Amino acid sequence: MAGIKQLAGQTLWYGVSSIVARLLNYILTPYLTLKLSGGSYGDMTLVYALMSFLNIVYTYGLETGFFRFSQREEFKNDLYNTTSVSIITSTVLLTIVLLLCASPLAVITNVADHPQYITLAILIVAFDSLSAIPFAKLRQDGRPIKYAFVKISGVILYIALLYFFLSVTPRLAAADPNSFFAVLNNKNFGITFVILANVIQSAFVLLLLWKEFKDFKWKFNYRLWRELIVYSLPMLIVGFGGMINETMDRLMLGWMGVSKLEIGTYGACYKLSILITVFIQAFRLGAEPFFFKHSTGENAQKTYARVMKFFVIVISVMFLFVALYLDIWKYFIQNPELWKGLKVVPILLLANMFLGIYYNLAVWYKVTNNTMSGAWITIGGALLTIIVNYIFIPRYSYVASAWATFFCYGSMMVACFVWGQKKYPVPYAWKKLLAYMAIVVMLFFLHKWLTYVWGNTIFSIGLATAMLLGFILFVINVEKREFQKLPVIGRFIK
Repeated sequence: MAGIKQLAGQTLWYGVSSIVARLLNYILTPYLTLKLSGGSYGDMTLVYALMSFLNIVYTYGLETGFFRFSQREEFKNDLYNTTSVSIITSTVLLTIVLLLCASPLAVITNVADHPQYITLAILIVAFDSLSAIPFAKLRQDGRPIKYAFVKISGVILYIALLYFFLSVTPRLAAADPNSFFAVLNNKNFGITFVILANVIQSAFVLLLLWKEFKDFKWKFNYRLWRELIVYSLPMLIVGFGGMINETMDRLMLGWMGVSKLEIGTYGACYKLSILITVFIQAFRLGAEPFFFKHSTGENAQKTYARVMKFFVIVISVMFLFVALYLDIWKYFIQNPELWKGLKVVPILLLANMFLGIYYNLAVWYKVTNNTMSGAWITIGGALLTIIVNYIFIPRYSYVASAWATFFCYGSMMVACFVWGQKKYPVPYAWKKLLAYMAIVVMLFFLHKWLTYVWGNTIFSIGLATAMLLGFILFVINVEKREFQKLPVIGRFIK
């Protein structure tokens, strides 16, 4: 229980940083959908999809390798130095190559008229990759407060810059048409300003991590690096496949002639599943070092099973919190022409629930050094994503992309569970967990049907609240003994 308490505490702090960062970005959704056209929002969606792929290439699985090898005493002194030298060297070389290829990448990304988007995006990814190992060190050292401070500071700066570029600049230009601000006040600069603000943010974050960044020495242990690469490269495939699953749909929508408006619609509505993804991200940040630290313990499998139970309970509650209140959440998208995509939000919520469970299940191939198994699972998911999108996008547009995400993450979850139970059995209470997930889905459909019959906003909100609270009380009653063991919360469970 002490281990789970520690994980909960760290997840809370990582969650604070992730939630605040994502929430602030979430608040930006109505602002950006108001300031940018649907087509421009589509361009932004495509550029950030490309950045997700580049992030994986730049770090090539070294973060996970860092946590794995931090448990080996013979490498502790050289680990940070070797991973830092590797990341810095590869980042510099890769950035030079990609900057020379900015125009072809703009064509591939379907933003051929704006190669500057790609140039700025490459700089963002470069700065972020240089920050990756310092952030990993903070997580490994159990310093979530510093981690949270740096992340939140970066986001606050980003928002301030966006407001200046998109709101203050037009006012200054109007006050003095001959000023420098009048030059900046160009509608065609909208997306450029968004990405430029992100460049400055990433550079600022790196400066805040300067102490961790400069602590490494230019020492390189080739034997360690070779073992790191052998372990980490399959994680590159995992990460790359994961990004295919997460972002390829938006790129394929562009390649297959779907309008920028529809891509923007999908991108904006995708963000409404953010509350689940925020928790998943926060959990991963705390769980990855936690899983490795406890992998040699006597009750490691039981600990993993209990972590999974609490995880599923939390994401089930979050599913209801978003899905039942969609009529309220939609107002975060200020452009009403994008609301037509709301129908895909429950599908994406479920898909991300599957993804979160998969991340939990994936502990077996990480702690047993079977990272290639994870690569094969992810490759299978990526192929399914591509096939479903290719076949169904021409007919169903972004709705096909949502279902492709659902089936991809669902299949990965099942494959990882079945394979993992053969290689590294963990006593998951899978029947109970499936029941919880089935109940929240049924509650969603019941709410949808009842509000269709009685289409009243007050009734909808009241019913949603009753269902949400009812489910929470039901789970507390079923898991009473588990909750009683928890710190703080346990005191209130009788």
